[in-house]
Amino acid sequence: MVKGLYTAYTGMLNEQHRMDVLSNNMANVTTVGYKKEGTTSQAFDDVLTLKIKDSTVGYNLAQREGINNRGVKIGENYVDWSQGSFRITENTYDLALGGPGFFQVEFTNKSGETQTLYTRQGQFSLNIDGYLVNDNGDYILNTAGNRIKLNTLTDSTIDQQGNIWQNGQRVDQIGVVDFADYDYLERFGETYFTPLEGAQMTRSDTKMYSGYLEMSNVQTVSEMVNLIAISRQYEANQKIIQTIDGSLEVAVNQLGQV
Repeated sequence: MVKGLYTAYTGMLNEQHRMDVLSNNMANVTTVGYKKEGTTSQAFDDVLTLKIKDSTVGYNLAQREGINNRGVKIGENYVDWSQGSFRITENTYDLALGGPGFFQVEFTNKSGETQTLYTRQGQFSLNIDGYLVNDNGDYILNTAGNRIKLNTLTDSTIDQQGNIWQNGQRVDQIGVVDFADYDYLERFGETYFTPLEGAQMTRSDTKMYSGYLEMSNVQTVSEMVNLIAISRQYEANQKIIQTIDGSLEVAVNQLGQV
C-alpha cells in the first residue's frame, strides 16, 4: 500500500514537470522563431531493466527493486523542429527561413565573452553603426563568420540566397548553416541554440524570405487541451494519495482496537 504513495508521488512530479514545459511554451506562443518543447517519461519496468544492465554498479550485479520507487521517471525534454507559420511584415530586414537551417549570431555574455549561437529568429535591424543585429543587439554573421555592416543611408534588398544588395551591388551575404543531427543542439535561452560536442555542421541551401517572420510553432488550442489533461492527471494522483492516507489512518487508529 505504501508503495502506492510513491507511485502517485512520482506521477505528480512528472505532471508538474510537464506543466512547467507547457507553461513555457504558452508564454512563447508569440515569440518569433520559438520552437516548442515536449517531455518524455519512463515507466518503472523500463527503469528497472536499465538498472539491471547498468555497469556503473558493477558487472553481473542487479539492483533490487526495493531501492527504486514504483512509478514514473522523468525523461529528457525534446524540441519540436516543425516549421512555424509566416507573418508578413514588409520589413526588408525581417527574414524567415523556408526550410531547415539557422542564422548565425555573435552572442556576448555579461563577462564580455563572445560565442557563435544559432537561431531561427529573423527579426533583424541596423544599429547606429550600420551593423545588422537582432532585437537583442547581437550581431548577425555572414557566410565567413564576420559581422555584416551596411550603409544606413541606402535602401537594401535581400534575395532568397541571403545576398544583400545596395545600389545594385552585392555587398554581403547572410550566413545560414544546418546540422546533420539536431540531437546535438542544446537550447540556450528561448530562441538560441548551441552545438554540443560531436555536432556536425552542414551547408544549408534553404531559401530566405525578406519581409516575413517565422512565428512560434506552438499551437495554442493543442496546448490548452494538454493543460487540461495534465491538471486532471495531477488531481487523480492527489486523490490516490488521499485515499491511501485515509486507509493508513484507519489501519493505525482503528484496526489496533479490534
